Amino acid sequence: MTYKFTIIVPVYNEEDNLERVETELLKYLNIATVTTSVLFVNDGSSDNSQALIESICKRNDAFEYILFKNNKGLSAAIKAGFDHIDSELVGYIDSDLQTTPEDFNILLEHIDSYELVTGVRSNRKDSFVKNMSSKIANGIRRAFTHDGMDDTGCPLKVIRTDYAKRIPMFRGLHRFLPAMIMLQNGRVTQITVQHFPRVAGTAKFGVWNRLLGPLMDCFAYLWMKKKYINYEVEKSSKQNL
Repeated sequence: MTYKFTIIVPVYNEEDNLERVETELLKYLNIATVTTSVLFVNDGSSDNSQALIESICKRNDAFEYILFKNNKGLSAAIKAGFDHIDSELVGYIDSDLQTTPEDFNILLEHIDSYELVTGVRSNRKDSFVKNMSSKIANGIRRAFTHDGMDDTGCPLKVIRTDYAKRIPMFRGLHRFLPAMIMLQNGRVTQITVQHFPRVAGTAKFGVWNRLLGPLMDCFAYLWMKKKYINYEVEKSSKQNL
């Protein structure tokens, strides 16, 4: 079957969440506004996640997986997903399901006019420290990138695949996806989505990851922006073959 949209699900030690992930994604596939598949990217989990992922994929034709040999981080998992898929559109959602797959339909309503549509978490169900550190980090990032995005940490996005594949990802760059699309002269927008408490597993990011780490990544982004190569082919001899 040919799919128009692929949902990347990065996984790192989420064995307690994966059965619920399967249930919620299957519900979404039944109501998705475009033909949709799922790609698990196992980021070197040390628990029982891989066995569960393989069982899920055996039960469901629309599900596939990639397993990393070692843990490489969220940006690497997203990059591997971008490299692997061949659908017209790509998105991702965290396996903690603090956002819901059904909101992909809301984002997809806008993708015809944009190259990236990202969620903004409303009424966040996180701790005060997590919310404040995220708010400060987003403010710092906006000051560096001028991307106008309020919540790039929201794990619910839809991107045109040809743009996603051109993003030169490095560790931490998952927070800069809108800015990297804008470097390609792509159009970006943000849409409010639902947010829920984590019901199983543990968060993989602390204050350092949410605040000090992103500040350092901003300097990496500025370097990349200065060096970024962006071109558009007007004509090619292959077009006449």
